[in-house]
Amino acid sequence: MDERRTTPHLDLPLHRLQVPLPHLLPFAIGSFDTIGPLSRAGFPHRHSFFEIVYVTGGRGAHVLDLVQRPLRPPQLCVIAPGQVHHWVDADDLTGQVVLFNEDFLLTNPQDLAALRALAGRPAVRLGDQAGPIAALLADMEAEYRARPAGYPGVLRASLHILVVRALRACTPVGPGALPGRTGDLAAAFTRLIATPGGVQRSVASCAHELGVSAGHLQATVKQATGRTPGRLIRQQQTLEAKRLLACTELTVRQVSREAGFGDPAYFCRFFRRETGMTPGEFRARVGGNHHDPRITSIAAGPDGP
Repeated sequence: MDERRTTPHLDLPLHRLQVPLPHLLPFAIGSFDTIGPLSRAGFPHRHSFFEIVYVTGGRGAHVLDLVQRPLRPPQLCVIAPGQVHHWVDADDLTGQVVLFNEDFLLTNPQDLAALRALAGRPAVRLGDQAGPIAALLADMEAEYRARPAGYPGVLRASLHILVVRALRACTPVGPGALPGRTGDLAAAFTRLIATPGGVQRSVASCAHELGVSAGHLQATVKQATGRTPGRLIRQQQTLEAKRLLACTELTVRQVSREAGFGDPAYFCRFFRRETGMTPGEFRARVGGNHHDPRITSIAAGPDGP
């Protein structure tokens, strides 16, 4: 289902979605056991795909972009491409795991913004949405395994309903989930700076890639998120630096370059201003690189996930 890879210049694993035949969709759903051991991996890693984890039981904690929260089932965890996550002391995890590429959302592009908003939370407590979501996921898994006529459309529609129900469990939803053209442009901008190398873009270059003027991007993103594009880029740079300091063995100079800074000294001043710590102090506090290369990749079962 998934193969583990390491980016050429980083030692932070990047997992890519590989769905076995007969499923040709960029989508899979199953339990922690059927998806495979990396569905509960205890070392920090990234995905090139979205992952929605519905935890119904078990103990431990989930860490998403360095924020650790104890498990309190039932809860939903949404991991977006590029985010770093892992499980801590996870025992007896039960529930369902949904994996899909961005291509699977082409018929509902507004779901991208909603998923990014949900991925900003280490966990979504479901409240009165727990029952409907559990039933919906059971129907999705049955549809995925039986593959009746028209099942791709049913799965796409069901995924959209899942996203809407997850949003209903969150009040307020937060920036990035606004409907309409304003929300679409803001979501496209946040998605652009979250992609590999995105933190090395300027506001002007982002505006050019998105086909709008820098002034229009500035006004629209500020209206949708309450923050300027420059501020969002700086926040993304800080987050990327934290990820690399915590989860890799790159030097501070290398982290500086990957986070979009040409001058390591300026990066150190920037990082201290944003976090209150030097890069070295932050790395010492979080404990360095936790990657365990002995853990095998996600393995599909003999009949698929």
